[in-house]
Amino acid sequence: MRYELVIFDNDGVLVDSESISNRLLAAYLTELGHPTSYEDSIRDYMGSAMHRVHELVLERTGQRLPEGFDDVFHGRVFAAFERELKAVVGVVDVLEKLAGDRVPYCVASSGSHERIRVGHRSTGLERFFDEGRIFSSEDVGRGKPAPDLFLYAAERMGVVPERCVVVEDSPLGVQAALAAGMDVYGFTAMTPAGRLAGATRLFAGMGELVDLLLSASDRGAR
Repeated sequence: MRYELVIFDNDGVLVDSESISNRLLAAYLTELGHPTSYEDSIRDYMGSAMHRVHELVLERTGQRLPEGFDDVFHGRVFAAFERELKAVVGVVDVLEKLAGDRVPYCVASSGSHERIRVGHRSTGLERFFDEGRIFSSEDVGRGKPAPDLFLYAAERMGVVPERCVVVEDSPLGVQAALAAGMDVYGFTAMTPAGRLAGATRLFAGMGELVDLLLSASDRGAR
């Protein structure tokens, strides 16, 4: 494999959490007087850090979300994770292959460290990710679509950006990876391919990912 580091997004790529969290976010915003459908939440907030929710609501309504919004939302999400969350189908095979071949990998997520750990613990993925492989938007000043998080993860893992590939399922994540100067493979299981414009490759199932990584051609051949 020509890549020296595989950087995974978390929600929707490692853990099948996007449907859960966006359902709950839409319901909570609606409860607070900001009518939001599940489809609205997917379109506006999927792949973003929590500050984007606050910023968009303020921009659109002139109203701030209440103090404690994040804590209440995360409490609901974590409880649902314990009941419902599963690993994305096929991702265990991908991680076992990378670990067996000693290919460096990590996770870089817009979610908090606590959210990442709760999700991994609920799905059994924690065995693949020690503390040194987990990076969150909490670690940097700006979340996706800024490149900061991916650049930080690469620096901490000791790999230059052009030798990294990011696995993402959100438009914001694709934008962030491209801004970081990294290749990005767009996962289209939940996101229409057209919304992941600019991705280096697109794939619909985790069964395709290892083959894509192994067969990746040099940048100049794309």
